[in-house]
Amino acid sequence: MHKEFVPPGQRVNHAFYKDVLEQLRKRVQRVRTDIADDWVLHHGNAPAHTALSVREFLAKKNIPVLPHPPYSPDLAPCDFYLFPNLKSKLKGRHFGTMENIQKIVTDELHTLTEKTSGTAMISGKKRWNHCVTSQGSKFEGNTYHFR
Repeated sequence: MHKEFVPPGQRVNHAFYKDVLEQLRKRVQRVRTDIADDWVLHHGNAPAHTALSVREFLAKKNIPVLPHPPYSPDLAPCDFYLFPNLKSKLKGRHFGTMENIQKIVTDELHTLTEKTSGTAMISGKKRWNHCVTSQGSKFEGNTYHFR
């Protein structure tokens, strides 16, 4: 799991995001040598993700990107798995300082195992298949709720 905290006052723009992607790329090369030449990035359609400079960076570094349909946060593992789980574990707590928040979030991220991440990816695959079989039509309901 790779994380980057956004410094207070920093906007997540294309330049900031490119720096984050470079850190991610280096970490994959260092820590995940088994996939260093064969991984695919899955991010959403936020303006920082789709900026020309970011797309050029990814192409230059030979990092393939999984296409993400517009208006589909339910297909991003962070949106249907990671963030809801973090929110449920942190809800109602008072942290006092930004450093405390970062430490607790980091600790929670470390509790995520390969098994739970794999389960999230399986759930994501089901979500993608559901979207494909509905031929992109809008559908209601939380069919693949993951906890």
